[in-house]
Amino acid sequence: MGLIEHLEARLGALTGGWKRDGFQVGAYAGSLGADWFATAGLSRHPLHSRTSGRHLRQELIVGSRPGEHTTGLPHLLGQVADELLASGQALLRGDVLGPRGPLAPGSAMEALYAAIPVYHDDEFAAVDLPDGTRAAIVWLVPISAAEAAYVASHGWNAFEDELVRHDPDLLDVGRAELPVC
Repeated sequence: MGLIEHLEARLGALTGGWKRDGFQVGAYAGSLGADWFATAGLSRHPLHSRTSGRHLRQELIVGSRPGEHTTGLPHLLGQVADELLASGQALLRGDVLGPRGPLAPGSAMEALYAAIPVYHDDEFAAVDLPDGTRAAIVWLVPISAAEAAYVASHGWNAFEDELVRHDPDLLDVGRAELPVC
């Protein structure tokens, strides 16, 4: 199964796309009642892991309930991928990008948290590429500035424990921030 088929099997049918320099951003609809956006081709560019020193291959996904909150997500996803390519650095589980201001009008979400795609089956977390390498699927979860600060002060393990405990809808960009923040 190729990358696009791998993404469509979990995110829904590919409904559109945008070409970027070195990769594409695709729109997918249907899975979990959400609009999804994913990179395709970012994994052709090995990214450096600051912890292991290894080169990693990654594709990024971001999702939101349909509506006004999804309009800026394809551009945001492309911007993050551009930044990764420019820096040559991989996103690792628990990394936080931002805060950079509200991700959507009226939203408390201002940052992105790098997570494994836990809303999907375990096999979705990585995909075999035609060149024999494997790419990780990194889910960019919108989080608030206070949640980003919580990750910085308590670590990603503690933050993920709070996500499990409070079970927020991580596809709702308009959600309230966790009460621990």
